[in-house]
Amino acid sequence: MTDTSFLSRRPPPATPPKPERTWAVFLDLDGTLLDIAPAPDRVVVPEDLVHDLSTASAALDGALAIVSGRKLSDIDNLLAPLSLPAGSEHGAIVRLPDGKRNDLDTHVPAEWIDAITQEAIDKAGVIVEHKTHGVVVHYRRSAHYEDFCKGLCTDLVAQKPDEFEVLQAKMAFEIRPKAATKGRSVDVLMREAPFVGRRPIFVGDDVTDEDGFRAAGTYGGEGLNVFNRFGGRPHEVRQWLKSFAAS
Repeated sequence: MTDTSFLSRRPPPATPPKPERTWAVFLDLDGTLLDIAPAPDRVVVPEDLVHDLSTASAALDGALAIVSGRKLSDIDNLLAPLSLPAGSEHGAIVRLPDGKRNDLDTHVPAEWIDAITQEAIDKAGVIVEHKTHGVVVHYRRSAHYEDFCKGLCTDLVAQKPDEFEVLQAKMAFEIRPKAATKGRSVDVLMREAPFVGRRPIFVGDDVTDEDGFRAAGTYGGEGLNVFNRFGGRPHEVRQWLKSFAAS
């Protein structure tokens, strides 16, 4: 008898929907448009991605946004010279189509960031990423420190559980304001031209994107999971993005 159990572990074939010009498109970065790298600062931006994003944005009359856990400055540096509408730090900061910003008032206490930095200083491979509203502890280079990173973040959040939460990402733990979600990015932008009145399509690859999926659904749209609809391959998302030029 042939063993076919491995088939269930293989990503499905890519089955993205055909683009429509009446959509408002929200795109995650890491794991969606960009391949996951050993560290956040080591991602590679394909040479044609900026052009394809610009072309897709034009096809949608500007209703295309980047929604990422990254800082806004990081998004802009990666996609320069583009300055697209964006939700950064999971929606803590939302850049509107006119360039103005809608920011949360809540920030992770500075003493928490200092404590994390100090605790991690002798943990080889643990990277502490400071954000405007939050802080991330990466252990991608040192998986054996997972419990350490989780415990460190959990203990701090226990001091203010109504305001902050610990978010588990890919080989990282992040402390963020509870109000900072990718769904907030969708809500804010869907009230602004040219997004208003369109059908939102949110493309993402992990648990942080599920808030965006749900928010898109409330506006009559849908979420496209990279694993389910693009075979788990950012390359397929980028190929799909090229098809907007012909939509």
